[in-house]
Order: sequence, then C-alpha cells, then structure tokens
Amino acid sequence: MSELRELYQQIILDHNKSPRNYGRLADANRASEGHNPLCGDRLRVFLRLEDDVIRELSFEGSGCAISRASASLMTVALKGKTVGEAEQLFGHFQRMVTSPPEAAVDHDRLGKLAVFAGVREFPMRVKCATLAWHTAKAALAGEQTTVSTE
Repeated sequence: MSELRELYQQIILDHNKSPRNYGRLADANRASEGHNPLCGDRLRVFLRLEDDVIRELSFEGSGCAISRASASLMTVALKGKTVGEAEQLFGHFQRMVTSPPEAAVDHDRLGKLAVFAGVREFPMRVKCATLAWHTAKAALAGEQTTVSTE
C-alpha cells in the first residue's frame, strides 16, 4: 500500500508543479471564483459550455498543492463531459473525499481522481481538494458569487 500512496503523492506533486489547463480561458462563457479562507486557497474556474457539453475549461489562482492538483485533475476529468456527467462526477468525488478513511474507492469511476482518497484522513484538507469542484459547479450553474468552503 505504501507504493500506491507514493504514486498518489507523485501525481499530486506533478499536477501542482505543472498544472494542466492553467490560465484564463479567453472564450469562456462561464466563470466562478472560489476561496478557502482556512488555507488561503483562491482560484477562478473558466469554462466554455456549448450544447450542454463542457468544451473547454481552465483555472487560475494560488493555493496549496492539494488545491492546485485537484483543480488540474478536475479540468482534465471534466473536459468533454455533459453537465449531467460533470454533476455525477462531482458527487462521486465529494462522496469519496468525505467517506471514512477505510471506505473503498471506486477506481473505475474516478480514475486518477482517486489520488485524493488520502485527504479523508485529514478533514481540513478535504476543503482544499473540493474547492475547485465547488467553484466549477457554481460556474456551470451560472452563479456569480464567490464560492467559499466555509
């Protein structure tokens, strides 16, 4: 199990150091801002929604490694999904990170997102891992208020 944990840490560090889809999306038609006051994470999610499909999405901002890696992996996972599929994935991700530490992880459904199962052992880190997701969900809904993890 320690080899798996090490692999998960490597994936998180890689996505923190070289986040995918980082930067302002010029032709975004939805955007939302998120803030985690406990950790200081602050990010903005941009997406281009066409015909109920997330064609493009990106993020920018600053935060801890968990927050940035989660945003990076989220953008990869949601690109090309319908709004319904994105909402389902949000639900699966949210359940995974808020489940008891010993709960099984659905690797088939979550793919690389399963790397965040370890945050269940650190409740304060759950907010870091879910900030981008709550922010993307608000953007999909067209909400203009700042999302807060508090």
